Amino acid sequence: MPTYLNIFGGLHIWEGDGWKQESMSWKTSSYLASNLTGLPEMIFSGPHAQEFLSRLSINNVYKWPVGTSKHLVMLDERGYIATHGLAVRQGEERFRMFAAMPWPQYIAPSVGLDVDFETRDIFLFQIAGPTSLQVLERLTGESLRDLKFLGVKPITIPGIDGTAEIELSRIGMAGTLAYELRGPVEHGPAAFDATYRAGKEFGLKRLGWRTYLVNHTEGGFPQQGCTFLPAAFADRGFVTHPVFGAGLPPGHVQGPLPGSAEPDDLSTRLRTPFEVNWGWMAKFDHDFIGREALETEAANRRRKTVVLRWNKEDVLDVFASQFESGEEYKHFEFPTTPQAPAGGHADLVTRDGETVGISSVAVYSYYYREMISHSTIDVDLAEIGTEVVVQWGDHGGRIKQIRATVERFPYLELASNKDFDLSSIPSGVAAP
Repeated sequence: MPTYLNIFGGLHIWEGDGWKQESMSWKTSSYLASNLTGLPEMIFSGPHAQEFLSRLSINNVYKWPVGTSKHLVMLDERGYIATHGLAVRQGEERFRMFAAMPWPQYIAPSVGLDVDFETRDIFLFQIAGPTSLQVLERLTGESLRDLKFLGVKPITIPGIDGTAEIELSRIGMAGTLAYELRGPVEHGPAAFDATYRAGKEFGLKRLGWRTYLVNHTEGGFPQQGCTFLPAAFADRGFVTHPVFGAGLPPGHVQGPLPGSAEPDDLSTRLRTPFEVNWGWMAKFDHDFIGREALETEAANRRRKTVVLRWNKEDVLDVFASQFESGEEYKHFEFPTTPQAPAGGHADLVTRDGETVGISSVAVYSYYYREMISHSTIDVDLAEIGTEVVVQWGDHGGRIKQIRATVERFPYLELASNKDFDLSSIPSGVAAP
């Protein structure tokens, strides 16, 4: 069954165990995803490392206990998200950031602080779903109940060199119980194989890129490169840089970009923290790049992200057009259109003929049997039940007006990772 695709310059699983089974995995069992492996870990260290991250991040990085994680959000001067990602404070003067654009290194010369930078090739596996804890306990042979949300702990995996620095973090993008397993890339194949074997008894599925955006959309996690583009792509110095710009997907940088919005209008594919519901992370108790623009928006918030549930009859009209003469509507791929990564896609959302938002990639939820999407929308239209229209198609082509309704955000109704009751889960440690 597994199929593979070249993404980020490396071979990744496209479909591991079938997209329908993968779509159900984080509700009924669990999944193992290696999708973010291949993006180097960035390491910042030295006496000025914390001040450096503070100058770049909207977060307060001084309220950050050693050994815990924080989601850092970094802006350009216009207040758009240049990059974001999970980071771990490993020591008083040492920080590590994962799966993010190399924006910090690019912007460092203009900040003027003496910080030591390193990168390290790592494997990054995501294990998520109600049986994920059992899978990991079976893998390690120990109880992991003491690992709190956002916590990090070193672990060993039987069969892998015990001196290898492998860590487990309780975080994820499934909208329910989830973990990340990270370590030196040379141990990745053995760690993946051991995790997969440990999870078979617990229904573990291999989640590929084909289904990867379903969990983000159901679980309420807008993501750069998937539901929007990083503003680093709009910085000419960054995209033309011989190191940082190398390997960027040409379609996301040069266009034309898909969707009913203007194909050359990159701004419709960018987002501010408030537009993706991350405004609560912004602490205006320190200076950071983009602060002035973000403060202005904080005083007059324009849009936020909601889930749109698409009208079934209108969706069926798109399928029907494939069997009729003349120009058909833009067809749907399952489970996501365009297929991942799809951060450059933008459909206009209208109400009474006026543009009121931008809808990202269209996602078919097999769990709910509905077509849904993340959409930024004017804040006064963000109430559940508000009816809007998604302009479905590519600019200049045939456009289908699809009725849609504002729904709850996040859409998934399972217990969150932070609030998951671990006492309800049987131990996964194998009996002696």
